[in-house]
Amino acid sequence: MKHHLEHMLASALAGLQSGGALPDDLALPSSVPVERSRDRQHGEFASNVALMLAKAARCKPRELADKIVAALPASDKVARVEVAGPGFINFHMSPAAFHGVVRDILAAGPHYGRSAIGAGRPVQVEFVSANPTGPLHVGHGRGAAYGAAVADLLDAVGYKVHREYYVNDAGRQMDILATSVWLRYLEQCGEALSFPSNGYKGEYVREIAWKLRRDHGDAFCHAIATVMQDIPADEPQGGDKEKHIDALIERAKRLLGPSAYRQVFDLGLNDILDDIREDLREFGVVYEEWYSERTLFERGLVDRAVDRLKASGHLYEKEGALWFRSTDYGDEKDRVVVRENGQKTYFAADIAYHMDKMERGFERVIDVWGADHHGYVPRVKAALAAMDDDPSKLDVLLVQFAVLYRGGEKVQMSTRSGEFVTLRELRHEVGDDAARFFYVMRKCEQHLDFDLDLAKSQSSDNPVYYIQYAHARICSVMRQLQEKGLHWNEACGLASLHLLNEVHEQALIHTLSRYPEVVEMAALNHEPHQLAHYLRELANDYHTYYNAHTFIVDDEVLRNARLNLIVAVRHVLRNGLGLLGVSAPEAM
Repeated sequence: MKHHLEHMLASALAGLQSGGALPDDLALPSSVPVERSRDRQHGEFASNVALMLAKAARCKPRELADKIVAALPASDKVARVEVAGPGFINFHMSPAAFHGVVRDILAAGPHYGRSAIGAGRPVQVEFVSANPTGPLHVGHGRGAAYGAAVADLLDAVGYKVHREYYVNDAGRQMDILATSVWLRYLEQCGEALSFPSNGYKGEYVREIAWKLRRDHGDAFCHAIATVMQDIPADEPQGGDKEKHIDALIERAKRLLGPSAYRQVFDLGLNDILDDIREDLREFGVVYEEWYSERTLFERGLVDRAVDRLKASGHLYEKEGALWFRSTDYGDEKDRVVVRENGQKTYFAADIAYHMDKMERGFERVIDVWGADHHGYVPRVKAALAAMDDDPSKLDVLLVQFAVLYRGGEKVQMSTRSGEFVTLRELRHEVGDDAARFFYVMRKCEQHLDFDLDLAKSQSSDNPVYYIQYAHARICSVMRQLQEKGLHWNEACGLASLHLLNEVHEQALIHTLSRYPEVVEMAALNHEPHQLAHYLRELANDYHTYYNAHTFIVDDEVLRNARLNLIVAVRHVLRNGLGLLGVSAPEAM
């Protein structure tokens, strides 16, 4: 209905201008504003277009509003139009307009709510992109659920979406993982050692080390005395943990040699990456591409990014290192891109990655990052600007942490041993549906308190259960119909929609009519929580209707009208849940 009114207003404005009632030089809006009214007594929709254009049209707002109303084309969806206040145009919709919503939903089915607003424009959504140094934890889970929902919503409104996971398979953290695996392997070879305080301590590292020994026997064994000779002291021994682990990395590379070290490195990388990929697949999160950081170096993209920054005049040398003058673009300090030893920094790789995103032709690039990366945003945008790329094409969405609660008490998220609550553990405890839904119930920038007990409960207080139960209840009604030897006659129901005059029916149809607008707003604002809240409202309207009325009545005409309505509700519940990655069960 909203788009119908937008077209009507646009037609009226164009007609007034072509007829000379509006100046020829008046720039008409490409999108005429139409909003839902807060109070339905003043109509279901309102537009302030007359107030927007009055000055440029050299006309008083109310006078312009009267002209627009007089020029509106006829529509059986509009009962009457009024001018209110300083010049608002209020639309009162006809019963036929709302009954048409049910007709539209039944005709479109699984496609209802989808649109072509994006016009096939290419958008990349990069999300999760956790270092493959361990299993995904509950914090990653929120980014996964949120990023997947944003991508699916954008797809639903017509964008060509490319979902991408950036695999950090190069750099220091991966070297720490490889060295941690090798040290655990040495333990299994019988060597007694003090594990580095800055190493990866999780049980998964021992499991990878076990696989290394299973596949290679003692081929990579070295005496611990040789390994630890002249290695700087670790922090617990009064030393420097960073120097300690860096020295161990270099020792591992030297003792193993390039080929063996790469085998250890790749075993750790691939084992964890396979686990991440499987974890996300089971969570309903899939990607078009897993993009390797390593390939940025192999294809020379990092060197090219540095060269582009040099050519732009925004790099300078200090103390043997190359610095990017990001302060020219509002960053708090300049950033190193090439260290004094010639190694490119992680930031240099990230610049190259975003350069490549732009070169791949995406009109918009959306990064979903943890909130702790907020300081990284201005420097990446600065680098794009320095290379004459358009930084406004990049949207960085920051996701706050999720805190688990059980029995009203905060759950300890990690231990000194390096173990933490994994996404898989959360999924197994509350189920994929509850996890996906609870993760997107709040704005991404808000902290999320995740109530494990509520997520597992079968009560109306649990929003995902409440919504799924509404869908299951509709399926139950349709089964009862068959058990009574009756059949749903959609055509009969469509011809009888005018009988849906009960207050609960009108409220339900009005809520259904909002669904395409909710999907559009949730997509364009990157706010899946809008859809989550809408689905809960729709479920509440349905449960209220269910409790107040009988659907399988003797009157065949009324029965089919009501069945059409609840089947329309079923379509919208299923479509909306699907966009959030949640199932719509037929029985509960």
